[in-house]
This record gives sequence, C-alpha cells and structure tokens, in this order.
Amino acid sequence: MSAAVLPPLTVDRTEKDAFVSYGHLSAFTLRAIEPVGPQYLSHARRALRGRTWSEDERIQAQINVKNVEEETVSEDEEPEDPVMLSRDPKDWKGQDHYKVLGLSRYRYRATDEQIRRAHRKKVLKHHPDKKAASGSIDDDGFFKCIQKAMEILSDPVKRRQFDSVDEAADVQPPTRKAKGSFYKDWGRVFESEGRFSKKHSVPKLGDGSSTKEDVDYFYNFFYNFDSWRSFEYLDEDVPDDSDNRDNKRYTERKNKTARQKRKTEDTARLRKLVDDCLTLDPRVKMFKEAERKAKEQRKWEREADARKASEQAMKAKEEEERRHKEEEERSKNERLNSKKAKESAKNAKKKNRRAVKAAVKDANYFVDGVASAAVIDSTLDDVDLILEKIDDTELADFAQKLSGSTERDAVKTVFLDVIVDLISSGKAKPTDFKTIKA
Repeated sequence: MSAAVLPPLTVDRTEKDAFVSYGHLSAFTLRAIEPVGPQYLSHARRALRGRTWSEDERIQAQINVKNVEEETVSEDEEPEDPVMLSRDPKDWKGQDHYKVLGLSRYRYRATDEQIRRAHRKKVLKHHPDKKAASGSIDDDGFFKCIQKAMEILSDPVKRRQFDSVDEAADVQPPTRKAKGSFYKDWGRVFESEGRFSKKHSVPKLGDGSSTKEDVDYFYNFFYNFDSWRSFEYLDEDVPDDSDNRDNKRYTERKNKTARQKRKTEDTARLRKLVDDCLTLDPRVKMFKEAERKAKEQRKWEREADARKASEQAMKAKEEEERRHKEEEERSKNERLNSKKAKESAKNAKKKNRRAVKAAVKDANYFVDGVASAAVIDSTLDDVDLILEKIDDTELADFAQKLSGSTERDAVKTVFLDVIVDLISSGKAKPTDFKTIKA
C-alpha cells in the first residue's frame, strides 16, 4: 500500500498568529513558544556552568542532601547500625524495614508522609552516586535495602503483611515478680496487641477505678479477639516455573498450612496472655471480694428475713394461742356464770315459790279458824296452778308484792290480782280455780 501524500503547505499569517492549512484540511495555530520546566532549567544550568550530565547530577544530589538535612535538623535521627549497613539486599525478608528507613520508634504508627520523607532522606544520604563522589566504595547494597523497604512500606497490603510479623513492635509482658505499675506495663502490652484488631474501637486495660463491666468487656474482647493478622510475609517463595506446576502447588499448600498453624499458635498465645493478665489483675480480686461480701450480705438479708418471718409467725402463734386461751377462759367464765345464773335463778324461783306458799300458809289458807285438810289441799292446788302459769319474772314480782303484805285480805288481794291477770291473758280460766276466788 502506497503512503499518503499531503497537499501543498500554505501559511496565512496575521498580526497575532499564523494559520496553517493543508489544502482543505485545517491544522493548529502556531504560537510563540518559550523554553520552561525543570528539564530546560537543568539543561541551562549544565550549559552555563559547563558541567557534564553525571557531574551535574552528583552536585545536585549533594545540594538536596544538605537541604534535607537542614529540613530535618529538628528531628532526632536514629543511629545507623553498621551491621545493618552491610546487609545483603537479597535477604530482604530478614531485614527490619522500619529500622532501614530510621522509623524504629514509630513502626506501625508511622504515617505515609513520615515514610516518604524518611525514604527521601535515606536515598539522598546513601545514593551510590554520592558515595562515589565522596570517594567511598561503590556499594549499592544498602541502597537496595532502602528501596525494598520503601516498596514494602508504601504498599498497604505488603506493609500489613510485614506488620503482622514485626516482632520488634511487640511489647513483652512483665514477669510475675515485676515491681512496676500493673496498669501501665500491661496496658502497653495490650495496646500493642490491639493493633491487629479488625474492630477500630479497641478497649483499654483501664485503671483501679474501672468498673466491673468495663473490665469484663476488656477481657472478653481480647479472649475472643478478631485479628486481621496474617503470616503471608513468612511464606516460602513460590517458584515461578510454569514447567513444574506440581512443585508450585505443593509450595502453596505448604505455605497455607504453615499460615494456619501460625494463626492457631498466635490465638493460643494471646489467650494465655489474657489468662496471665487476668490472674495478676488486682481488680479481679477486688471484684471477687466485693461479690463475696455482697453474697454474704444477701445471705444475711435472706436469713434476717427468715428470722423476721419466723419471729412474726411465732408472735402470731402466741397471739393466736393467747386469744384462744382468752376465748376459752371467757367461754368457761360464761358457762360458769350461766350456771351460777341458772342456779341463782333456780334458787330464786324456789325461794319465791316457798315465799308464795308461805304467804298462803300465813294467811291461814284464806279461811277463818282452823283450815281443814280439804281446804288446804284445794288452796295449794290453786297456788300450784298460779305458780305453773306465771314465769320467773312474774313470780319474782308476785313474791315481792307478797313480802310487803302481812294481812290475810291483802295477801288474798295480791293472789286475786294475779288470777285476774292470768284469766285476762288467756293463760287460765275462772273455773280453773276452786278456792281462791273473788
């Protein structure tokens, strides 16, 4: 296929710009261009000062290092371990990436900005060109370590994998014989462990004023800790060999098994840590003592209630017995009084009957001279009839009236009044009386 041929170029100029066209096709407007940008400035600097490319880079690196050192003069720079400076970059899994960048004191708390600045500072300080310029041996081993550390810590996934196995960030628990502050020492331990929590709200150990609910929540939280911690960083490198897939799969299975084992061991380790802390926690002893006292108090209150109920039951029983005894005594007295009243009434009745009969006898049976036996019997029959028809009250009134009468006519008048009352009330008939008549 033949190449396309453009139409003849024509240029139309105006006062401000030029309009370019290719036949019937419109092109761009031509404008005045000024050289700007860091590349042009670098070119101009090299041209004006007569430097080669490598010379200019070396000098600029020295200037940048000086500027960084001036910027970070207020920060405490970590001393660099000579052994670390001579590390083999191939053993990058064994290196402490935070220590390489001088961030040992920050570790998992280091921000992205701190990592970026620390990396820039280390690069400017350990760049191979700077070492070569200063006459040092051209060894870029530690510089590769710096680059690897930046690669790991700038990637969120890789950084989390490294943080999962960063033992330098762990805080060892105090021994049983340690004389420090329990809350301060163990608080740092669980603050370190809490960095692996999937939940953002991690409870604190607290202090001596913490409530039982807060303490229980803290220990339950860590005993059932939901950790994001993984151990991929310690995996054996999977061979990148497409011809040996079995070996690759074997290595992957081996790594997976090792991760699961480490995860199980880490869970058991944390639970043992919680148990040890729980055993030494003075608040737990205090809560148990308070619970024991509260239990004893509740027991005492129950027993007090039982004692009170027993006393009340005993008092009620005694009161019931007293009332029963009084009731029996009252009934007994009533029976005795009733008996006495009956006996008294009976005696009074007998007395009144004797008085009535005595009055008849004293009145000589209402006859003149000596009363015959027939008259006596007939008169006493009328008296017995009268005594039979009247009640005790009438008998008492009858005897009372007779006691005030001594003459025969007066006594007879009293008898006649009683007989009239009996007849008028229908209790007796006139014919019932044989001797005592009007």
